Amino acid sequence: MKADIFIDSSSYSINFQEGIDLSIPFRNDGQGVLAWYLNHPVFKPVIGEGFVGEVKQGGSVNFFDLTINPHGQGTHTECVGHISDKQESINQNISSFFALAHVITVSGSLTEQGMQIGLEEVQTTLVDPKVKAIIFRTSPNPTAKKSTNYSNAHAPFLAPELAVWLREFGIEHLLIDQPSVDPEEDGGALAAHHAFWNYPEATCFEKTITELIYVPNEVKDGLYILNLQVAPIENDAAPSRPLIYKLQ
Repeated sequence: MKADIFIDSSSYSINFQEGIDLSIPFRNDGQGVLAWYLNHPVFKPVIGEGFVGEVKQGGSVNFFDLTINPHGQGTHTECVGHISDKQESINQNISSFFALAHVITVSGSLTEQGMQIGLEEVQTTLVDPKVKAIIFRTSPNPTAKKSTNYSNAHAPFLAPELAVWLREFGIEHLLIDQPSVDPEEDGGALAAHHAFWNYPEATCFEKTITELIYVPNEVKDGLYILNLQVAPIENDAAPSRPLIYKLQ
C-alpha cells in the first residue's frame, strides 16, 4: 500500500507493505545475539495450583514469564535514563516515531580500544538537514552479527566528537549495529552517550539511541523513512523494532 507521509512539513511517498526490519529478536533458543556477559533470555511457563502455562505440557494455553535484559539480548532503544540518576523512561521520553533517515556504512579506524567510527568518515556524507535519524552499518557485515556474543569482543564504537556533531546536526535517533556507541571498556565514561544526549549540561531528553540492529547487505546506503517502534515499557530502555522504507 503506497501512501504519502508528512514529516516535519515535508511529504514523502512510501509503500507500507515493503518495510525492512532492522531488529534482532530476543530469543531463548541459545541462538540470539548477546553482550555484556549476559546469558540468553529465559522464557518459562507459569505453573501452579493445577495450571500449566504450556500446551505441550498439557495446558490449554501458552502463558510464559519472560526474563530479559533489553541492553544485551536483542535490538533495543534507550533514552538518557540509561546514564542519568533519575531513571527517565524511554516510554515517556520518545516523542517521534517517524523520521527521514540516512543509512551509512562505516569502517572505522583502529585505536587502542578497538575500531572507532570518527567524524571525518561521516560528516561529508550526512549533508541533508532534513535527516533526523542516522543508521550505522559497520563493515564487514556478516549475518552472523545476529547471533554474535559481543562480550569481550571490543566492538566498534563512536568517537565522542562524532556524537557531539550528530547532536548539533539535529539527529534525534541514532541507530547502530553494535552493542554500544561507546567502547566496551572505558572506565564508565560513556563519552559518546553523554555527548549525544548533552548530559547533564543541557540534556536532550527526546533523543534516542538504538543498538544491536542489523542492516541487511542488500540495503543500499542512502535516504529512507524510519519507523521506530518501541515496546511500551517504563524503563530506560526497551526492546524495539526499527523499520525502514524506501522512498518512492
